[in-house]
Amino acid sequence: MVFGSTRIFFILASFIGLVQLVVGTDVVKCNASHSCPESLPCCSQYGQCGTGAYCLGGCDVRFSYNLSACMPMPVMDSFKTTFDSKDVLKKQDDYLGNASESDWIYTGYVGTHDDAVLLQMPNHTSGTVISSTKYLWYGKVSAKLKTSHRRGVVTAFILYSNVQDEIDFESVGYNLTAPQSNYYSHGILDYKNAKNSTTSDTFENYHDYTIDWKEDKIEWFVDGEKVRTLSKNDTWNDTSKRHDYPQTPSRVQLSLWPAGDPSNGKGTIEWAGGEIDWDAPDIKDNGYYYAYVKELNVTAYDLPSGVKKVNGSDHSNHFDAFLYNSTKGNDDDIYLTNKKAWLGNGKATGFDPDNDSDSDDDDDKKSKSSKSTNSSGKTKTKTNANVPTGKGVGNQGGNSGSDSTDNGSSTNTYDPDSGFVQNSKHSSGSGSSGGKSGGKSSSSKNDASTFDARGTLALVGGLILGFLSLF
Repeated sequence: MVFGSTRIFFILASFIGLVQLVVGTDVVKCNASHSCPESLPCCSQYGQCGTGAYCLGGCDVRFSYNLSACMPMPVMDSFKTTFDSKDVLKKQDDYLGNASESDWIYTGYVGTHDDAVLLQMPNHTSGTVISSTKYLWYGKVSAKLKTSHRRGVVTAFILYSNVQDEIDFESVGYNLTAPQSNYYSHGILDYKNAKNSTTSDTFENYHDYTIDWKEDKIEWFVDGEKVRTLSKNDTWNDTSKRHDYPQTPSRVQLSLWPAGDPSNGKGTIEWAGGEIDWDAPDIKDNGYYYAYVKELNVTAYDLPSGVKKVNGSDHSNHFDAFLYNSTKGNDDDIYLTNKKAWLGNGKATGFDPDNDSDSDDDDDKKSKSSKSTNSSGKTKTKTNANVPTGKGVGNQGGNSGSDSTDNGSSTNTYDPDSGFVQNSKHSSGSGSSGGKSGGKSSSSKNDASTFDARGTLALVGGLILGFLSLF
């Protein structure tokens, strides 16, 4: 049968409209040229706009909708963690900013072995990131680690701020006797900042890595021996008229990531020693690459003099969180607030946090409110936002999703669009040590996305064909 052009037009227009509905809108990006819209006000450290956990760790005030979009950053005090159990970690999917619930959150895959936590990187995944829930503004941080190994595999211990100030220790797996120190300010890449040091095999042996971060200098230590000093005075940038020196509140992060994945840039792959081998003995024997973290110590220094306290609407006497009063994101733009730092639900924002309750019990319940029940009656974890991790060389982020398998572990296919090379763009899973990581591949989207496109498109296509058969 021959169709009139007008009828065909309306049929095709209807189909295109349905396709757009199914696929959903594109991810909204944010950067120095484009701030987030009011509907998705929070700019994650991966350069994507959203709500919920986008407004927590990694929320970049410089590119968000306004100053109030990002949530307050809880202040870190001195503390010590012994990583002898996964119980010291909380899944990123279950966290909405109540730092009293846990000192650490993670995304990716973790296990335990030899009284230590394993950071795991199963076949074709982007690894694991552990992040502190609180922010350090100058202090000494020490981590006892065994790194991973082999070309293309990188183990990192870093301090990372919401405006992309960064202080690093990184171990590239092809060179296990030369841990690297590095730093960035406001995410400005300068590859001359990296320096190598010398020690014994970092895969076979535990080493203590220490970052001593002060207002005027940074010192890096390996096993108590100073390997580098950076003076703030030496970082003056005459063009920007500021010091390119890390100087804003930062979270502590530990990560294992595939710098040698073919999707990364040529320079990143070369720096990591070449492309990663996903058929290496680690993958065949255990199901994953791995690194050990044994313990971590933080000594928080006094805050800079002159930091102001500004009353929020909560009328609390506890000024235990940081906020910015300018989108410049400099150290003199930071003040202390008594505002609550947690969200009431996975779609709340800094200017509408839905956290009116004052009780700790309600806090805990609200923080767990990111769980939803599907039609089968089973509880399914709903992803809240991108996973905050340290920055490598990229400038895009990805979504985090999770579907738990029966054995409690999960794996995902590594997504080359994950952006920051330390970004773990998939589920929060937990693998057991001493065996295969196992689990089904999952790729559930976050709240900014919509439906499963392939299945629904098939249904829509069938409906359209049925509709056409009527003519």
